[in-house]
Amino acid sequence: MTLDLEDEYGLDLGFDYEKTATEVINQVLEEEGCPYEAQVNLLLTSDPEIHRMNMEYREVDRPTDVLSFPQVEYESPADFSWAEEHEMDCFDPDTGELFLGDIVISLDKVKEQAEKYNHSVRREFAFLVAHSMLHLLGYDHMTPEEAKDMESRQSAVLEHLGITRD
Repeated sequence: MTLDLEDEYGLDLGFDYEKTATEVINQVLEEEGCPYEAQVNLLLTSDPEIHRMNMEYREVDRPTDVLSFPQVEYESPADFSWAEEHEMDCFDPDTGELFLGDIVISLDKVKEQAEKYNHSVRREFAFLVAHSMLHLLGYDHMTPEEAKDMESRQSAVLEHLGITRD
């Protein structure tokens, strides 16, 4: 798995962003049965910048914690059967990796929500990466059933990695 991480903010929350994101992404890919080597872009930013992006891409006038930009639309979540039929659209021609998409995380929100939910900033960051990865694999939480399914999958990933609420 290739993670292209860009930290445009530079806020140090006291843990290794790249190591944590890599662990979470790999665990999600394993648990969801991804048969390919994959590639993900991760941008770490501030509340003002994610607010701007949220307005631009979703027409929501407020900062958010995470934005997910999937590369492809799945017929059903984590169904990779489409990939070989759409090879030109979803595989990096240089690496041969399946390009899943982009994740944008507000480090301001990571800090704020960790305090709000009384757990570590690393746990909050890992949760947001897992949440966004599930979006990149076609999951959503528009209905109560979908939300429950995503919550269960996120929890399983974090528990497997031992990244639990402190």
